[in-house]
Amino acid sequence: MSLLKKALGALLGLLVVAFGVGFALPSDVHVERAITINAPSDQVFAQISDFKAWDAWSPWAKIDPDAQMTVTGAGVGQTMVWASENPQVGNGSQEVTALEAPGLLKTHLAFDGQGVADATFNLTADGEGATQVTWSLDSSMGEEMPVYMQPVNAYMGLLMNAMVGKDYETGLQNLKEVVEG
Repeated sequence: MSLLKKALGALLGLLVVAFGVGFALPSDVHVERAITINAPSDQVFAQISDFKAWDAWSPWAKIDPDAQMTVTGAGVGQTMVWASENPQVGNGSQEVTALEAPGLLKTHLAFDGQGVADATFNLTADGEGATQVTWSLDSSMGEEMPVYMQPVNAYMGLLMNAMVGKDYETGLQNLKEVVEG
């Protein structure tokens, strides 16, 4: 019985330490992926700067082709709202917050019940007809959450690079195929 109490005590101690370490982990998350597309930046920009074109290359549109998408407006302020029963897609919205042709697109994302993030596309022409596309995501895993959830979210933040990064890689590859078509 004494051994069982010691094992349970040790397990409880480890959980308390892990929870405490969670408070020390960074709450800010940055995910970034890049690809070179063999096309001028204005051709790439045409595909990313209008949410109506995203169905052709978005990794999430491929995961759930039946997701409901509504796009309103144009330019800065253009909004995409989506709803999907697939948990990999979920529900949310995205709004264009900055648009500088042909090199920059910034958006603000709101994921229903899961927080907010900001995404950025930077396009850099290489001078030889190709474009370097860098897609990044920035989020604070501690915002809008109760204090007791912050350590859990910090651990989730450690997984974001792998989870979102894979989708970004797929999306960039899809974008390359569409543009180079």
